[in-house]
Amino acid sequence: MLDRKFTVENIDAVRENCKKRGVSCEVDRIVDLEAARLEKSQQTQELNRQANEVSKSIGKAKDDAERQATIAKGRALREQKDAAQKEQDEIDGQIRALLSAIPNMTHPDVPTGGEDGYKELSFGKTPKPSFDFEAMDHLQLGEKHDLFDFEAGARVSGAGFYYLRNAAVRIDLALQQYAISFLSDRKFTPITTPDLALTSILEGIGFTPRGPETQIYSIENTELNLVGTAEITLGGMMSGQVLSDEQLPMRLCGLSHCFRTEAGAAGRASKGLYRVHQFTKVEMFAFTTPEQSDAMHDELRQLECEIFDSLEVPYRVIDTASGDLGGPAYRKFDLEAWMPGRGDTAKGEDGEWGEVTSTSNCTDYQARRLDVRYKTAGKKGTQFVHTLNGTAVATGRAMIAILENHQRADGSIAIPKVLQPWVGTDVLTA
Repeated sequence: MLDRKFTVENIDAVRENCKKRGVSCEVDRIVDLEAARLEKSQQTQELNRQANEVSKSIGKAKDDAERQATIAKGRALREQKDAAQKEQDEIDGQIRALLSAIPNMTHPDVPTGGEDGYKELSFGKTPKPSFDFEAMDHLQLGEKHDLFDFEAGARVSGAGFYYLRNAAVRIDLALQQYAISFLSDRKFTPITTPDLALTSILEGIGFTPRGPETQIYSIENTELNLVGTAEITLGGMMSGQVLSDEQLPMRLCGLSHCFRTEAGAAGRASKGLYRVHQFTKVEMFAFTTPEQSDAMHDELRQLECEIFDSLEVPYRVIDTASGDLGGPAYRKFDLEAWMPGRGDTAKGEDGEWGEVTSTSNCTDYQARRLDVRYKTAGKKGTQFVHTLNGTAVATGRAMIAILENHQRADGSIAIPKVLQPWVGTDVLTA
């Protein structure tokens, strides 16, 4: 959530930012409502002052009649004050609702545009594979090596669920172990997180868990929801807390299951493991001071690159365009892996880029909603922290990239060296 005072004082910039983001918000109404709230606040304070003065004069009444009249006058003023306070609170609620719909401000270097308006920033160390055979996609490779069972998943849980089998289980666990070990060696505190979170925490992070277009599974007759990312539970850990500046930056890496309805998702590009209702992810999260957040964002991006370079997967890094950022992000970098199986051979395509990680700097947008602050020794007051998140590994999509890029002509699949200790082999033989 943007700061209320900042919004009112920079209404033109906020309005222009919403336009750049492709979001329709009632920005100007906030100015009118804030003026009405301030007027009502002054009225409430004045009525409270008058009521207090009347209360003090009760003891000075000359007789019982005057005393009763004074008490009645004080009671009436208190009722008027309470009514004014109620109106003020209602206006305040309207303002907060409007503010919650306004996206974060946007970094000046972010390209303007929609989903295709991104800017390519860099490429990974591993080149795209050049196959001299007809490459298989991960579903065909999975059938050959008995790695997945989508039919059983659909029978048990419905479409979009699946079973991992045999070597796929070991690869999945290997990715988790590797990511946790990698980040633990780089000052991240490893954490396993709850799979459920309260609606208030999801809203604080910037999700709309119970709206008509939600991607969240909600638990009926409760305030609990299945989380779509450990960003929710890691950010929620410090809700309502005041940290010391000496604790910052605080680096966390969370291992969690992730659940998403993926409403409306379909088509060739979403097949198999690419877009499913449940997967496992290792998520990076950081709490920082405002001065630390840009450097931390670069650090998270670099760590994602190091992980996928070590997995020997070709990728590109893009600076996500303004219209594709999502509400909380000030800036977002996506890492897209080359996935040979996503190409349309009928069109002569030998593959497509597919998102495997993203990292966002959310500045104080989430912290303001969650009320996470920090205090600097020797200084009065507190400030909101900045929050950042980044995918270390989403095991399903990482597995797609590994299987499809490391396949060989005989149908075998090379296992990246960093995963071999956990997978137990250097190659899956055909």
